[in-house]
Amino acid sequence: MRLAVLGAGKMGGILIEAFVKQGLVSPQNISATVGHSGQERKSLSKLPIFSGTDNRAAARGADVIILGVKPQTVGQVVDEIASELNDKKLLISVAASVPTDYIERRIAVNVPVVRAMPNTPSMVGEGITAISKGKFATQKDVDTARKLFDAVGKTVVVDEKYMDAVTGLSASGPAFIYIILESLAEGGVKVGLPRDLATLLASQMALGAAKMVIETGDHPALLKDTVTTPAGCTIDGILELEEGGLRVTLIKAVVKASQRAKELLVTDESH
Repeated sequence: MRLAVLGAGKMGGILIEAFVKQGLVSPQNISATVGHSGQERKSLSKLPIFSGTDNRAAARGADVIILGVKPQTVGQVVDEIASELNDKKLLISVAASVPTDYIERRIAVNVPVVRAMPNTPSMVGEGITAISKGKFATQKDVDTARKLFDAVGKTVVVDEKYMDAVTGLSASGPAFIYIILESLAEGGVKVGLPRDLATLLASQMALGAAKMVIETGDHPALLKDTVTTPAGCTIDGILELEEGGLRVTLIKAVVKASQRAKELLVTDESH
């Protein structure tokens, strides 16, 4: 597979490193571009990949092209590489809020387009990527995308109408979890724990709790009840969470982030 990553910033760089580490793509078959020379992730400079600023040249020699640019730049980049695309090349966009038909309308030929929304835990192989296919993409194209993103965690195939909600939940969600972890660790410090120990305890606890949900398949409420013994300490803590409105606040955070995802793309009315 010859791969081009247009926009090898944070997420693009994470993906390239994972693809090489997993042996999915040979470094010699990867081309990476950035908006300006010197913007690529420092870790990429250690890999024998071709990098530069010429998107057309990178797209010309690739079988699979990943669009890693910002949503407002997608239209410009697609217009730039349109002449290098054909129905044998797969275009994967990881830009939040950009529908597949927005890209398809800019290209004269029927290019298969797949939309993907990974998240930053992909950096440690624990990401979750939602994938949806455009009008001309086949099951084979979806399988190719899944094979790539499985290298950085788990993948799910969803209807494209859910992608903004996915962005608000699993793409923005790590930031919400980091705030929760920081707060839990602060609580540990408040009751006398050293900060590094409190952070480790909170982080491993969250990792284990998430794994319990995934591996048991049980509803989080059921698992919560197994921890909450009558007249125990956990129920007192839960009471504080409920009085503080944590549950409603987290729901509203996901809703607000999802709404914002719908607004990121500035649509060019001429297309």
